[in-house]
Amino acid sequence: MGPMTAARRFVATDIAEQRAKLSRITVSLHGSLAFTGKGHGTDRAIALGLLGHAPDEIDPNEIDPALERLARERCLSGLAAGILFDPATDIVFDTGPPLPGHVNGMIFRAHDAASDVSVTRTYYSVGGGFVQAADELGGEGAAPADPYPHPPVPFPFDSAAAMLRLGDTSGLSIADMQRANEHAVAGIALDDRLDGLWHAMNACIERGLASDGTLPGGLNVRRRAPGLYRQLAQQALRNEAGSPTLALDWLNVFAMAVNEENAAGGRVVTAPTNGAAGVVPAVIRYYRDHLAGTESGIRNFLLVAAAIGGLIKRGASISGAEVGCQGEIGSAAAMAAAGLAAALGGSNAQVENAAEIALEHHLGMTCDPIRGLVQVPCIERNGFGAVKAVNSAMLALRGDGSHIVSLDNCIRTMRDTGRDMNTRYKETSLGGLAVNVVEC
Repeated sequence: MGPMTAARRFVATDIAEQRAKLSRITVSLHGSLAFTGKGHGTDRAIALGLLGHAPDEIDPNEIDPALERLARERCLSGLAAGILFDPATDIVFDTGPPLPGHVNGMIFRAHDAASDVSVTRTYYSVGGGFVQAADELGGEGAAPADPYPHPPVPFPFDSAAAMLRLGDTSGLSIADMQRANEHAVAGIALDDRLDGLWHAMNACIERGLASDGTLPGGLNVRRRAPGLYRQLAQQALRNEAGSPTLALDWLNVFAMAVNEENAAGGRVVTAPTNGAAGVVPAVIRYYRDHLAGTESGIRNFLLVAAAIGGLIKRGASISGAEVGCQGEIGSAAAMAAAGLAAALGGSNAQVENAAEIALEHHLGMTCDPIRGLVQVPCIERNGFGAVKAVNSAMLALRGDGSHIVSLDNCIRTMRDTGRDMNTRYKETSLGGLAVNVVEC
């Protein structure tokens, strides 16, 4: 999603004034994007962005025809109509040293008729679909600048401790404070936006439950969610709904449905990333279907999940290329655990405790996808993240909110662990399962 957004921004904004004299566009991918870009579909995303498509607007059914047409014509349409671009040769996977700003870097170059470079722009995909140009990043050791500046919010918090203090002084829940902050930024129709997020998540679950077949990429991974779903549906028809393991079964099938869709190039909601997109939807669907969840509860779930995700993104990272999978599945599980605890009526302290438990028990998790594909171990890992999220919420709700390790401590630990982690285990597919699973 980040590379698609960056590519679209390049053709829509960066070359706008010189578009008439430009002849060709080339792109080089660096760091983790170079090592796992093919498996992650980065080249496809770049091409779609240069054609003017946005991740949240393109019809998934239009993707393959658009790419096939571009491969034939080797010329862009849309915003950059007439400019040459051949995805097979004009995207370079540079596996040398990463760019200085972030491990997910990409350089876009626009050439004139004499093949001289007229426009150069460097972008970084910083996680969760967000991108920043090189000049938008903070200085060394500083957090990246906010690419979407917003007005002041009534309840500003950049740590869990500050969040809890504001809740104590205001008497408001985390969901209520986040709602007030979102209103200050986005204005009216917040509930419509929240409902739209959930509907998109649920639609992805439904597509994943109904789509059989083999996932693309060469590993020949068979979609399992539809078959598992049919087994569970038949079990329910036989009135065998009392099995103590059913909670695990449903969480697994919902999460895997989403990430099989992601692996197939379908539309998902980054929560907080595509690779971890199944955790939050699975837990919400479980809350709705099996815990008598309400519409208002789902909205509160999403608001609290956003608050926790924001704390993690500011205090550490949600990028597997920066901190390993602890930053993706770990963050998603923390968001989902906090959201579920809030939806079930937990106190602010219990909500923070739920997030901490979930994140703590993902610390140190590496990101080593086989062939760079977001399939093995990523699809199953979303199921495990969803199960851990529910377990974390239930543990927190059984307590009074007091605990030894704070969420802030846990976030700092994840940041430090990610900094110390060997690069081979941070979304480069140069270590771990990616090299120890031998292809026959």
